Amino acid sequence: MRKYEVIFIVRADMPDADIQKIADRYKAAAEEKGAVVEKAEKWEKRKLAYEIDNHKEGNYVILLLEGDATVPAHLNRLLRINDDVIRHRIFSLED
Repeated sequence: MRKYEVIFIVRADMPDADIQKIADRYKAAAEEKGAVVEKAEKWEKRKLAYEIDNHKEGNYVILLLEGDATVPAHLNRLLRINDDVIRHRIFSLED
């Protein structure tokens, strides 16, 4: 089991309740694959360094989890097909 950090940016015009629902959805998807999720929460709203699909700001969401290699692959697929997610990145953390 490895530790992973999943960071994704959702649209800036979304209410906090909807952002938390999205974070909870991906937390449940990771747990479904056998991962242990330490944290799943909205980080902060920030201005983007460059415009992405006509978005100048975005809400950052972070997931910290521990699981096998199938978990990031599954989350990557789910994040890629969600229209509310502007950009995402999955990092493998060292012990």
